[in-house]
Amino acid sequence: MSGQLKEVRNRIKSVTSTQQITKAMKMVSAAKLRRAQDAILQMRPYTQKLQEMLSNIVSSTSADMDLPLAEERAVERVLLIPITSDRGLCGAYNANVIKMTRLAITEKFAAQHAKGNVSVLPIGKKGFEYFLRHGYKVIDNYWNIFSDLTFENVRDAAIYAQKAFLNKEFDRVEIVYSQFKNAATQIFVSEPYLPIPKVENAETTKSSDFIYEPSKELLIQELMPKILNTQVYKAVLDANASEHGARMTAMDKASENANEMLRSLKISYNRARQAAITTELTEIVSGAAALQG
Repeated sequence: MSGQLKEVRNRIKSVTSTQQITKAMKMVSAAKLRRAQDAILQMRPYTQKLQEMLSNIVSSTSADMDLPLAEERAVERVLLIPITSDRGLCGAYNANVIKMTRLAITEKFAAQHAKGNVSVLPIGKKGFEYFLRHGYKVIDNYWNIFSDLTFENVRDAAIYAQKAFLNKEFDRVEIVYSQFKNAATQIFVSEPYLPIPKVENAETTKSSDFIYEPSKELLIQELMPKILNTQVYKAVLDANASEHGARMTAMDKASENANEMLRSLKISYNRARQAAITTELTEIVSGAAALQG
C-alpha cells in the first residue's frame, strides 16, 4: 500500500511541475502575442490596399505593356511557400499548415507533382524539417527567418521567388499560411503570389482610375516588387501572431487538463491513504483482540 501511495505522490509532483511550465509558457506567449498582434493589425490594412491597387493596375493595363511579374503562362513548375513556426507546443497550428500544403501538392498541382515539378520553400523550422524528411524538393535558404524576424530577411525570400519566376524556373508561386483572427482562431489559406492575380470584377477595374506621376511604366516597375515584398512580410507577420495565439490557447488548455488530473490524483491518493489507515487500524484491533484472547 505504501508503494501505491508513493507512486501517486510522484505523479502529483510530476503533474504539478508540468502545470507550472504550461502556465509560464502561456504567460510568455500572451506577452509575445500582444506585440505580434499589434504589428499585424497595423500592417494589414496598408498591405491589403497595396495588393488591391496592384491587382487593379495589372487588370486595367493594356496588353502591350510589359509586366513580366503578371505574365500568365502554362503551369509546368510550381513553388509553394508554407509558413510554419520554429517551435512546437502550439496545438495543431503547424500540422494544419503542412496539411494544406500537402493538399495543394497532391490535388491542386497533382500533374506537376507527378512530374517532380513542385518545389517547397519553407519558412519556419517545423515545415522545413517535415518536407525535408518526407523527400520533397526543398529550397533550404530561408527556413530560419523567425530567428531574426526583420523585413530585410523576409524581403530576401520574396526577391528569390520573384527572380525565379522571372527566370521561368517556376510558373506559379503560392503562399500557404495562417491569417490571424484572434488568439483562439486562425484561418489557414493558400494565397496566389505570382503571377500577380487580376481583379475578376470588370466594374471594379473600370472604376479604378489612377493618376500616374511621372509615368505609369516607371511607377509600376518601381512599386511592383516592393508591394510583392510587403505581401510576403504581411503573411509572415500573420503567421507569427497565429503561432503565439495557438500556443497560448494550447498551454491554457494544458493547464486546465493538469488541474483535472491533479483533482483526480488527489482523490485517488486520499482513498489509498484512507485504505492504508483502515488496514493498519484493523491490524491493531485484531492484534489487541488476539492478546486479550
